[in-house]
Amino acid sequence: MPKDCSTLCLTSACLLGLCTRYDGESRKSPEALGMLARRHAAPVPICPEQLGGLPTPRPPAMLWDGDGFAVLEGRARVLDIHGCDLSAAFIRGAEQTLAIAKMLDIRIACLKSGSPSCGGPPCFGVTAALLAREGLEVFWA
Repeated sequence: MPKDCSTLCLTSACLLGLCTRYDGESRKSPEALGMLARRHAAPVPICPEQLGGLPTPRPPAMLWDGDGFAVLEGRARVLDIHGCDLSAAFIRGAEQTLAIAKMLDIRIACLKSGSPSCGGPPCFGVTAALLAREGLEVFWA
C-alpha cells in the first residue's frame, strides 16, 4: 500500500485478513488489496455485524424476503439459521458503518461479496444498501 494514500476506503475487515466472519475466519483478499492499491486508498476496517453487536463467531445469516434495501424499509428480514431475526442488529451495524464514513468523510467502500451485510450486486446486503443509498461508491471483492 502506498504511504501517500490520499483516499480512505471503508473495507470489510475480513478482506484485510481480520477474523471477523460469522465463522471466526477471515477471507483475506489479494484482489481487494489490489483494488485499494490501484485507487491509492487506505483501508478503514469495518465489520458491520460486529458494529451491530453480534458476536464472532455467530450462526450464519441470510436475507429473507428481499435485499438490504427491503430490510432497511422494513419489508424484509435478516434471519440466522435458527430463524432468529437479526434485522435490528444488521441495521444498527449499517448505521454505525455510515457514521464512521461521515465522521472520516469517506466516499468509497470495498465490501465482501455474498454477505448479508456487505454483499452486492445483484442482491445488496444491508450495509451495502445503506451506503449506496447515501451516495457512497461501493465495490466488491
